[in-house]
Amino acid sequence: MSHPTPSLSHFKRSDYQHIYEPAEDTFLFLDALEKEQGFLTDLNPTVCLEIGSGSGCVSTFLATLIGGSGTLFLTTDINPRANAATLSTAHHNHIPLDALRCDLLPSLRHTIDILLFNPPYVVTPSSEVGTHSIVASWAGGIDGREVIDRVLPLVDGALSKRSVFYMVVVNENRPEEIAERMRMCGFGMEVVLGRRAGNEGLKILKFARQA
Repeated sequence: MSHPTPSLSHFKRSDYQHIYEPAEDTFLFLDALEKEQGFLTDLNPTVCLEIGSGSGCVSTFLATLIGGSGTLFLTTDINPRANAATLSTAHHNHIPLDALRCDLLPSLRHTIDILLFNPPYVVTPSSEVGTHSIVASWAGGIDGREVIDRVLPLVDGALSKRSVFYMVVVNENRPEEIAERMRMCGFGMEVVLGRRAGNEGLKILKFARQA
């Protein structure tokens, strides 16, 4: 039986004018995490963090999936409405979680055991990246990589020795190139799950430190 998706009934339609509404990429992410449940539980994480949490659906799902009273669940988002929405989703689903307002990653050195990222990956003009409108939640700029490429150099320093990093990409993001960049930082990559959604070839990538 599949693990239940977090309830989002506390949101109004108007809320999605300000935060990213869960869509095919979100639900593929949930399916990938469920597929990885045994691995994630065995990891026995102390700190889990999601970059750009939006509605809070993904982190809330992860918390219900692996549980653990000794695990700290954190999220970040530069959008204060997204922080509030994430806390609301966690509360609505009876999950303890802390939402931090910051750009990408906080200053946590070698601390994060599970890192999640559903980035703005759509190929758009660079001028749409990082705006104050809802467009910023999906606008990825050139190759859809402008935000992704800001995060990749931060991963090694943020992750603990026993860690894993999951990220959503589309084919236009050149995942093979991402794999090579991460390999040079000591991480191996595998595709956990893939799915076509309209014109998008979505993939969930998993990065783990190479032995």
